[in-house]
Amino acid sequence: MRDQQVEPLRAKFHLLRYELPGHGASAALPGPYTIDGLGASVLALLDSLGVDRVAYCGISLGGMIGMWLGAHAPARVSAFGLACTSAYLPPASGWLARAEQVLGSGMAYVAGPVVGRWFTPEFSARSPAVIDAFCTEFEGTGPGGYAGCRAAIAGMDQRSSLAAIKAPTLVAAGAADPATPPEHADLIARGIPGALLDVIDDAAHLALVSNPGRVTVAVMAHLPAAAPL
Repeated sequence: MRDQQVEPLRAKFHLLRYELPGHGASAALPGPYTIDGLGASVLALLDSLGVDRVAYCGISLGGMIGMWLGAHAPARVSAFGLACTSAYLPPASGWLARAEQVLGSGMAYVAGPVVGRWFTPEFSARSPAVIDAFCTEFEGTGPGGYAGCRAAIAGMDQRSSLAAIKAPTLVAAGAADPATPPEHADLIARGIPGALLDVIDDAAHLALVSNPGRVTVAVMAHLPAAAPL
């Protein structure tokens, strides 16, 4: 998802990208997962690499994990870029039902509707190859890892811990995001002291894919507050 941001960010920072369990080349762990557990796994990764402090950027579930890090391991994060995410995303029953769907019927069963919510209709019409690529990648994700991550979202409510996040934070939202609408970003920005809110026009849930330049400029302007990795 961040391929188009790598080169400009690499010019200024050392980059570390991690995968969720069961996504990409990573193995699925026994589920269901929790935000606490996923956050602890990121800390374990940093410890294994000898990295004490990072500027953390996360989208969707990655942003949820970032909020957990900010509240529970504040000394490890110098700044945040949180995109298209939420501190609380009910109803839990919907996430658990989707987990059951993919475990019972496979990823292809929900690929079209899920990926369709990631992009605006206008972007989908002019970039069908991008949509096809994301559908293919989505269908190749292990059902166990995906279902485990949906359970983590179902069990999450970080609204009361937002005030504990002290690192400089940029919260970005897609104006047309049906998955984590702008009001979710507004709640996060109002909950984190001093946070900045940036709503991106003509963008849905994967704003950093459909609007990479716009998002990269915002991130690059924000992260100088943090020491390079």
